[in-house]
Amino acid sequence: MAEKEGSGEDHAVDEIEKKIIEAFEVFDHECNKTVDVREIGSIVRSLGCFPTEAELHELLSKVEEEEPTGYIHLEKFLPVMTKVLLDRSYRPIPEDVLLHAFEALDENKCGYITKEELVKYLTEEGEPFTQEEMEDMLSTALDPETNTVRYRDYISMMIVDES
Repeated sequence: MAEKEGSGEDHAVDEIEKKIIEAFEVFDHECNKTVDVREIGSIVRSLGCFPTEAELHELLSKVEEEEPTGYIHLEKFLPVMTKVLLDRSYRPIPEDVLLHAFEALDENKCGYITKEELVKYLTEEGEPFTQEEMEDMLSTALDPETNTVRYRDYISMMIVDES
């Protein structure tokens, strides 16, 4: 395929596709341009997108084979994910919204939530976390000395720099 005379948009698409392919290859353990369908969420999040579970299922419906095999092929994933990134879909939740959510859970307004409270909220309310997701979050969010989540510090760690 001939190189197009470099419009900035073409270059941007090339860079996006390169990032997607690199992220995909991390999970392509067989090196055959396929990944386990269960890895798609990790790939999408590694690219700075944060879809809900419903949005992730919608994305999967666009990239799965008509007869699902349990694997996703790069050739189907690449154009769909390129459009997601170009459209800036599944953006992270703004910092002030995250802070407000944590403050709503912090009934005593003390600047932290206990591990027990957080586990209860995230496994029993709304869209429940899996055990693995809970462990991943706690390993990052939890202050091991106090067994609490100081949510302002945690939010600061989570914020994606959009610049």
